[in-house]
Amino acid sequence: MATQASAHSESMSLLMNYYQQPSIKVRNQLVLLTAGLVRQIAHRIGRQCAEPYQDLEQIGYLGLIRAIERFNPHQGCAFSSFAVPYIRGEVLHFLRDKSSVLKIPRRWQELQKEGEKVRQQLTAKLGRKVRDEEIAAVLNVSVSEWRETQAAEHNRQALSLDATVGQMLDCPVTLGDSLPDTREQQRQYLEEERQQLSGAISELESKTKQAIEFVYIKGLPRKEAAKRIGVSPMTVTRHLQRGVKQLSTLLHPEDAVMT
Repeated sequence: MATQASAHSESMSLLMNYYQQPSIKVRNQLVLLTAGLVRQIAHRIGRQCAEPYQDLEQIGYLGLIRAIERFNPHQGCAFSSFAVPYIRGEVLHFLRDKSSVLKIPRRWQELQKEGEKVRQQLTAKLGRKVRDEEIAAVLNVSVSEWRETQAAEHNRQALSLDATVGQMLDCPVTLGDSLPDTREQQRQYLEEERQQLSGAISELESKTKQAIEFVYIKGLPRKEAAKRIGVSPMTVTRHLQRGVKQLSTLLHPEDAVMT
């Protein structure tokens, strides 16, 4: 118990240091201290899928790093509770990506294999490129079905994100460059909103700001918030009402002008 408490104290100290002054060295120390969270989740999910444990563990560390980078030790939330959704989400996202390859009917898979054999045999026999109509006739299927089979086989092949799809001046444009990173866009959007909200809160009167932070950010009951601020619960309610109205004006000044 003493060792566990010591590790918890050390990790919290490092989290505070990282929040105040981020550095790769401190982040790596935190990863080592909290790696148990990744191993637990990787083991749990690994029992439910066929992916190698090592792959799940490595992906889980990406989620842990993201959690460390986004954790605010002043919000009163335990780091483990904060990090688990990040780690689990990263692993599940990885599994969803791997299972998203197009599945085609077994009949078409078998037809594709037989068709390739027929193509090779006819090419050797005729000494020229074989037409789809000739292959379909040997397979005793329609030309349209044979072509659909070929299209399905072609479309199920994963494309490399490094594949060049265009050119911009002297720099090739890869498939990865052309795809929007929706997760990164969402992260940036949320971070921008957080910064705007944080800036607006900082402009509130001291006790109104405390009420907003205690009740809406830290999730304290109004009675507990009142004790910490040194006012009555009713006063806390008034501060909250005033604060919400002021934040709405600060964040959406155009609405205030219209009204």
